[in-house]
Amino acid sequence: MRQVENPQHQLGQIAIADIVLDPKSRDDIPQLLRGLQHIYCTPALRAEVFDILQQVIPRDEHGEPVSADNGRPGMEQWKILVLGVLRLGINTDYDRLHELSNQHKTVRQFLGHSDWYDETTYSQQQLRINLRLFTPEILDQINQAVVRSGHVLVKKKPKRWANRS
Repeated sequence: MRQVENPQHQLGQIAIADIVLDPKSRDDIPQLLRGLQHIYCTPALRAEVFDILQQVIPRDEHGEPVSADNGRPGMEQWKILVLGVLRLGINTDYDRLHELSNQHKTVRQFLGHSDWYDETTYSQQQLRINLRLFTPEILDQINQAVVRSGHVLVKKKPKRWANRS
């Protein structure tokens, strides 16, 4: 059964909204994580993004979604979103993504791991299997949802282009 997010938090786990990101960092990873933090902290946008992520649920040989009641639980959708955005956002391979998911402190906090005594690791195979359906097209749909949310936030109306002859 694939969950959006594990409702049972671990001891020492930091809430996504409380993770402190360096505002002066010029690296691309904190900027991507800041965008993910905004998605997580905006309930309407988060619901829309998780509706889009329903496309990432694996399908059986007949094209039907696999049963949520049978088999292994699979990776939570939030983790798929974080790792998929990192993979496509920094245009990296699975080797670097494997290193980031297992060693990068802030990325691990976004994945829901506590700073101490959490020895959960991800294998490359686990990353490949869970992220194979997170395509650039799905990321583009999420980007469109975030842009629409941003326009609502700043109360900007979409421009209507006049036909110019």
